[in-house]
Amino acid sequence: RGIVACDRTFSTASSAERESSPAQLVNPSLRRDVVVVGGGHNGLVAAAYLAREGLSVTVLERREILGGAAVTEELVPGFKFSRASYLAGLLRPNVVQELQLERKGLKYLVRDPSSFTPSEIDGPLEGKSLLIGSDMQANCESIAQFSKRDASQYPEYEEFLSDARDILRPLLDNPPPDPFQGPMKERVDAMRVLGTLASGAFSRRHALAPLYELLTSPASHILDKWFESDMLKTTLACDAVIGALISPKHAGSGYILLHHVLGEAAGRQGVWAYVEGGMGKISQCIAEVASEAGVELVTDAEVEKILLDSKGRADRVQLKDGTLISSRTVLSNSTPFHTFSQLLPKFNGTYNGIQSQYQRHVSNADYNCGAFKINLAVDKLPNFACMPTNDDQTPGPQHRGTIHFENSMTELEDAARESSMGKPASRPIIEMTIPSALDPTVAPPGKHVVQLFVQYAPYHVDPAFGSWSDPAFKDAFVNRVVGIIDKFAPGFSDSIIGVDALSPLDLEQVFSLHEGNIFHGALGLNQIGWARPMMGWANYRTPVQGLYLCGAGTHPGGGVSGAPGRNCAHAVLNDFRSKTV
Repeated sequence: RGIVACDRTFSTASSAERESSPAQLVNPSLRRDVVVVGGGHNGLVAAAYLAREGLSVTVLERREILGGAAVTEELVPGFKFSRASYLAGLLRPNVVQELQLERKGLKYLVRDPSSFTPSEIDGPLEGKSLLIGSDMQANCESIAQFSKRDASQYPEYEEFLSDARDILRPLLDNPPPDPFQGPMKERVDAMRVLGTLASGAFSRRHALAPLYELLTSPASHILDKWFESDMLKTTLACDAVIGALISPKHAGSGYILLHHVLGEAAGRQGVWAYVEGGMGKISQCIAEVASEAGVELVTDAEVEKILLDSKGRADRVQLKDGTLISSRTVLSNSTPFHTFSQLLPKFNGTYNGIQSQYQRHVSNADYNCGAFKINLAVDKLPNFACMPTNDDQTPGPQHRGTIHFENSMTELEDAARESSMGKPASRPIIEMTIPSALDPTVAPPGKHVVQLFVQYAPYHVDPAFGSWSDPAFKDAFVNRVVGIIDKFAPGFSDSIIGVDALSPLDLEQVFSLHEGNIFHGALGLNQIGWARPMMGWANYRTPVQGLYLCGAGTHPGGGVSGAPGRNCAHAVLNDFRSKTV
């Protein structure tokens, strides 16, 4: 079967959207304490925390559904896609516990094994496959097929990553500690966090030098020191390029590798899980908590402008239909670029120089990403030639986790090199997940949802190669992806009954992700921690008084973590208590 983009075959509105009318704004003339621009999960988290402290909060969402990139949409009848974000592993435990999300129905479905890398039967690896999960002995036996030395090294590598998580964990649940900035409470909290970091670092001082090397080195350099098997290194290196238009040989890719093993799910460290009902269930649970706390949740409400009073303070927002809503504070859950380059006026020294400097900085930040998301409805499980599906068509270990289709580092390097020249990869890098293998609620009986996270698809394509606005160009890329999978799972393309393909341009247009960047800004070493979104402004405040950023463009960065929203809410509450707003 030919593969075509969903928007040429199916409606792009989910059944939930078609069956419900947009939530309406109540009393626009009433002045709120807080208006949140954007109903993504971080905006909802911030709203919930603020409302629980007694503030009046309104969330304004452009689309007809809440959740931003963490949504579940039924684009093909009976099939529920986690349309953008597709795995949970970074959602902070304190957010889950403090908001009591499990009480609202949040349920993790832990994947074990967590990773499967097949090879082609007639290829150089002769159909060997790599399975990695929670059983360390089984992991080592699988790795030993490719290198006995690697099998002996792997437990020590995992122990090192565990030490790294423990050292850095305090940074995830707090703003980057700065004892010289902010209200006194934040300065005291910063000293406490620094003390916790120092204590953790001292108790694991044997891991400090390797951790520094991991943070600053190319991932390939780190992996080459630990392992010799291309199969294992390539599987691990895929985590080092997620959402990044760089190769594992680029400095900074080591940090991205670490970023994707920092999380936990269901009380298990470094684990990624499905969420029963799809990723939208996370946003739904947070929205219910927020609503119970009194948050006004308004959909189909696109904010066109953030307006300033005569003193340069953010005090109103204007919707696309002209409605004005006044507020003591404004929180933007949008990207820093969209907030400062499209919602605010251009600063030319009108108020103060730092505003203009900040605006230029976020406008010229690195937003390269290269992500392309494909959601598929299929009538049967992928049948991998090297590990066939059970006769009764029940999911096997090869279907539960993330499936990688790369067997050599060269494949990653070649794809990255092409994308750096403005050319979508001839041989794209693919991560497949099949949530219906563990969650029967997202697909009809006997059928499945297949999610493909694909790299390298640059937002800026050299016109000599084509354009994402050209349906034929986009379809050709999707067909290349499916063609690769067919080599490992013959007949896979024939099982496809519905497609939703999201190019970088689609990610920008549908989810307001500038240049399709899934993290609201690249996770380069110059754009994390104290420098996210700009040095001196990592505490969620901005040079515009009364305006805060609560999205993934702030610390600790992208992924469905809820940490930016929670941390921003605490900053706002501190300012209300100190009467600086």
